[in-house]
Amino acid sequence: MRRPDFDDPDLPLAELFHRWPACAGKFMEQQMLCPGCPIAPFHTVIDACEEYGLEEMAFRETLRNVLIV
Repeated sequence: MRRPDFDDPDLPLAELFHRWPACAGKFMEQQMLCPGCPIAPFHTVIDACEEYGLEEMAFRETLRNVLIV
C-alpha cells in the first residue's frame, strides 16, 4: 500500500486527518467543520479551501507547520 502524500492534491481529508491528526485542529481554528464531516472521505484540501474561501497555499503552509511525518 502506498504511503499518503501530504502534497497530493487528491488526498482525501479523511486520510489527511487519519495520517496527520494535528491538522484537524488547524481546520477547527479556521471554523472549518471538515473533521468529522461525512464528506471528508471525498473532499480534499482544495475543496475545503474553496468552500470556506481560504487561499489554498497559505492554508497548506499552516497545515505543513503541524505535520508529524
